[in-house]
Amino acid sequence: MIMLLDRYLFWQFTRNLALVLGGLVAIYLLIDFFERVDSFLDAGLGIGTAITYLLLKIPLIFEQLIPVCLLLAGIITLGVLNRHNELMALKSGGLSVRRIIRPLLLAALFFSGLALAAGQWLLPPTLAETNRLWYEEVRQQTPEGIERNGRIYYRGAKGIYSFAQPDDPASGLPDFSFTAWNEEYQLARLLTAAIAHWEAGRWTLLDGQLKVLTADDQYRTTIFNEMTIELPERPEDFFLPPYALAERPLSELLARALAPEDSPRRYEARLELQQKISYIFLGLPLLLVGIPLLLAMHRGRGRDLALAVPASCIMAFAVWGLWSICQALASAGHLSPALAAWLVHLLAGSLGFYFILRQDT
Repeated sequence: MIMLLDRYLFWQFTRNLALVLGGLVAIYLLIDFFERVDSFLDAGLGIGTAITYLLLKIPLIFEQLIPVCLLLAGIITLGVLNRHNELMALKSGGLSVRRIIRPLLLAALFFSGLALAAGQWLLPPTLAETNRLWYEEVRQQTPEGIERNGRIYYRGAKGIYSFAQPDDPASGLPDFSFTAWNEEYQLARLLTAAIAHWEAGRWTLLDGQLKVLTADDQYRTTIFNEMTIELPERPEDFFLPPYALAERPLSELLARALAPEDSPRRYEARLELQQKISYIFLGLPLLLVGIPLLLAMHRGRGRDLALAVPASCIMAFAVWGLWSICQALASAGHLSPALAAWLVHLLAGSLGFYFILRQDT
């Protein structure tokens, strides 16, 4: 009997989640279509490309909406049970609220896990393609820089730049090199330095060497402690656009987060990894808070979902706002990435669990 009840609640939750998620995704796509279709037409790409762009964007929309959709699916499932007196019958049969909502929490955990898997394998390629369509095809913004194994490579007007990923570009670019070739594809100039600074419109290189091809096809090497040189590119030209950073899979972020302490951007990788995972699982604490809120409203204002759904949305927005504040504090270095990512989960989950226990007393 209990297993039958669990399956029933699980499938009711799944059906409501599909309805909520499908409706919100459809609204999202419709709004996005009318906002962007003119840009696609102006770029000469046509409606078909715009539709392809929107379809490829669905995994991103799914990740963005899954927390609030899990909340709404749980609220609707319990609300319908309560409206049909099924919840009262279950409680009269000796089942506690904790036992009744267990399949809902397990279902929320399951779908959060699906979102996590999508963030690893499905989202990165689809997001890369949507970014390529929007930024390169529509807006004609082609990124020149690439990142490989912790180094930035950039093809400039007169050569190729390479340097290790810096923790703070303003403090200089470590392990800097600039390579140029002549028309015969011979190495014409190789400039290396321990660190490169951009100051007053020029490059200042420290502790490096300059190798130049002479007229007799020999190389002249100059060792220097400090050199000021003019190159056509600036530091801001080298770095990947912000949208490209979101294309990295979770496994790559994990590898960077577990790198040695002195690895570049280790803190940034830890922060981004914790943010992504904690946001995906934000639906669980939302559901824990939303369930006692629903039951309290039904006890005081009847069994209509017309008040419970908007109240749950307001509560979700408040929790999301608190979560965003924690991420801002972590970005500024005032909170650790782990504490900023999971503090709201602990607070909201504990508060929700406390009020659920109160429902059984």
